[in-house]
Amino acid sequence: MIKIDNLKRAYGDFMAVDNVSFSIEKGEIVGLLGHNGAGKTTIMKMLSGYLEPSAGSIEIDEMDIAKQRSAVQQRIGYLPESLPIYPEMSVADYLDYAARLKGLSGDEARNEIRRAVKATDISVKLLAPIATLSRGYKQRVGVAQAILGTPKLLILDEPTNGLDPTQTQLMRELIKEIAKDATVILSTHIMQEVDALCDRVLIMRAGELAVDAKLATLRQSKNLLLHTNLSDIKRLASQPGIEKVEAIDGHDNYCYRLQLKEVLDASGVANTLAKTLIENGHDIYELKREQRDLESVFREVNEQSNQQEVSHAA
Repeated sequence: MIKIDNLKRAYGDFMAVDNVSFSIEKGEIVGLLGHNGAGKTTIMKMLSGYLEPSAGSIEIDEMDIAKQRSAVQQRIGYLPESLPIYPEMSVADYLDYAARLKGLSGDEARNEIRRAVKATDISVKLLAPIATLSRGYKQRVGVAQAILGTPKLLILDEPTNGLDPTQTQLMRELIKEIAKDATVILSTHIMQEVDALCDRVLIMRAGELAVDAKLATLRQSKNLLLHTNLSDIKRLASQPGIEKVEAIDGHDNYCYRLQLKEVLDASGVANTLAKTLIENGHDIYELKREQRDLESVFREVNEQSNQQEVSHAA
């Protein structure tokens, strides 16, 4: 559905996006993450056709956006972080205007507007001037215009910004429904949104793509968690494949975090360790791979960047 090769965007001497490549298939909901200035918004603007790349290529639905910009844009729904809505217009007039911009007219436009209004639950505000809407309703109007025309690619920048918990849940359900027939790129600073919606993340760092991985893979750390009745921490540290052992708080008996050597398979180490403990008469109450949350992964990626910058400066 989306194929990006060696994408670059420079502003003078500043490289906002530097040699980024990735592909996304139909039906995927992919989280695009990164600190402010990492290049996320620049990538989204290039995907939407708003900005031209300095180098590289973008293909959407097997069409080169540089050669078929209008045709590609008709297949895209885009919700920017700062939505350019017109405060003096009513919601109905704005959606009609947005539909016409997407090439919709007549019954097709009316049917699409009805579908978008129902999906975003904004029917009670159709005749209200946009200036009178709360932030949450304005956000829903923005999503409504983005899904007009049943886009093949939906780009959402902070889609739940300003929504209350009930509205947030409705938005999540809507995004999942859209992804049945489209590709969704979701940019947000709220890690819970990524956990709830995405099965893959792209993490940008200083204009470069630092991580492209499934969430399930990222959550797997190189550590094992062990709950046992063995009190001898030195004996654990001497086991094959174990780099370091740290005692952690547990309810009863002894709990440890076992840091593995980089090159070894965690499942193999766990299997060998379990056999050794049992053969020596020790009990194992729990032995599992430690799970990391996305915030921890995100922090590690950016800490590595800071360490590299300090190293280069030195």
